Amino acid sequence: MIKACLIGLAATVSMAAFSMAATIPASGQTKPSKTVYIHAGTLLDRPGQTPRGNTTIVVRDGKVVELRDGFVAPEQGATLVDLRTAFVLPGLVDMHVHLWGIGGDPMRARLEALNRDRFDDEMTAVANARTTLDAGFTSVRDLGGDPRGIRALRDAIDAGTVDGPSITNAGEMISVTGGHGDGGNGLAEEFADMVHSREVNLCDGPDDCRRAVRAQVALGARVIKFAATGGVLSNVSGGLGRAMTPEEMRAIIETAHALGRKVAAHSHAAEGTKAALEAGVDSIEHGTFLDDDTIRLFKTKGAYLVPTEIAPVAALAQARGGALPPATIVKAEAAAAAMAASHRRAYAAGVKVAFGTDTGVSKHGDNATEFALMVQNGLTPTQAIAAATIGAADLLGRDDIGTLAPGKTADIIAVATSPLNDVTQLERVTFVMHRGIVAKSAIRGLP
Repeated sequence: MIKACLIGLAATVSMAAFSMAATIPASGQTKPSKTVYIHAGTLLDRPGQTPRGNTTIVVRDGKVVELRDGFVAPEQGATLVDLRTAFVLPGLVDMHVHLWGIGGDPMRARLEALNRDRFDDEMTAVANARTTLDAGFTSVRDLGGDPRGIRALRDAIDAGTVDGPSITNAGEMISVTGGHGDGGNGLAEEFADMVHSREVNLCDGPDDCRRAVRAQVALGARVIKFAATGGVLSNVSGGLGRAMTPEEMRAIIETAHALGRKVAAHSHAAEGTKAALEAGVDSIEHGTFLDDDTIRLFKTKGAYLVPTEIAPVAALAQARGGALPPATIVKAEAAAAAMAASHRRAYAAGVKVAFGTDTGVSKHGDNATEFALMVQNGLTPTQAIAAATIGAADLLGRDDIGTLAPGKTADIIAVATSPLNDVTQLERVTFVMHRGIVAKSAIRGLP
């Protein structure tokens, strides 16, 4: 009876919507074209190549339509953005963030846990998204948060209801019971039982792991993440070794790929990274302990390393300061000590790199401090910027971002001077345009 009523209601709403649509012109027929001319003093339109000199970027309806040499006077009715003294480049992409809830302050998160619910965390996620956009990151991959909440945030940003970067969301990280993604780890019995009764991300055995992938897709996930190994921040002292069997990993990856989703593997230990790469994973997050065989496997499989070098630095400081449970201290020390050396070898070998920070461990808005660590560990500023633009776009499977050319999405940022000479300039972004709309500008009077 209830089902019949719902079907009838849906039909009524559908007919009403059709009737309304028949009387209202399509928005594309009545909305005037919005055109912006950007005068860029220096333009890095294709990261990895030589920047252009004085250039006019013509943006219309959220897309780049033309790049013209010199400073061209805007057409009548167009808005002019004067960045003649600035260095302009494509919007940055962070391939590993956690927008949900309090980020970068684990002690506060623990102290407020009994007084916050998902609605508080949703409001915080909205603020985190705005902070991330202001930092120059116009697209992100969110790799773990409340599945429904992050999906709602993603859709609200896409609709223009709230400001933030375009989100590719993973829902919750898939994990074995007792693994890095088991929220019941270390909790008192009554709390652990409550958490476990609600978790659909836990799986044990290949068939159960296929179910877990499908559950995340049903909740709106556009990418799948799983925990191949233990993790630093989980409240369990099981270390950073491999947690999933190769068969479980293969089941996750094959199921996700069949559903059109790429797969990211949280992985520290080399054994877990090798198994995930052999199973066909698209990216390894962290990749803390890498040996020569693992590096060769990266290149053979064409998978990306997402370094997140700021994460162990932040986690170690938090653990030693008492903000994290004691079980995390030894793991944080091991990860911080090993990651830099492993990544130096991977960079030198030519492993594909996509920029990612694990922000949420560190503070939102500090994402660009990752660049200096990447350069310190062997990448050139040019390579680090390419990782946050071209490399990230490729890993996302998006051909509309990463460069600035006719037909591309108008995700554009500016800094005062060249980050090719000083990559820390990217920590001080002065202008942000997201999908053709100015989200941040130091220019007075600019809408």
